[in-house]
Amino acid sequence: MIRLQLIGHLGHDAVQRHVNGKAVLSFRVAHTERFTNKEGILQEKTIWVDCSYWEREKVGPYLTKGTRVYVDGNPSAEVYVNNQGEQASSLRLRVTTLQLLSSPRGSGRKDLEVDETVNDDAEVADDLPF
Repeated sequence: MIRLQLIGHLGHDAVQRHVNGKAVLSFRVAHTERFTNKEGILQEKTIWVDCSYWEREKVGPYLTKGTRVYVDGNPSAEVYVNNQGEQASSLRLRVTTLQLLSSPRGSGRKDLEVDETVNDDAEVADDLPF
């Protein structure tokens, strides 16, 4: 069995539909890879993955554009002819595990921030409960 793990951002809000009486959430996840080419110029390459998450409709309202997610599942590839008549391909993922890693971008809610600075000169309070 082939498994794919991906961390990325949702490109749009998840859409719920029913297929053969079962609910499915459809959404796209983008992963952008940044690298420097041989000439020293910073490059970006974005890969889009079409995801389907079966019978998990309760999580749908949380899957909004810009949300950072971790998804894991079974991948497949599809070749098709696009609107310009050119052959194209898409990567699909039948999600088995989903984890929300952040709120949507620009939602006003700050993501968890960890302060890793250490101050050796800080005074220790005497009223600590331990």
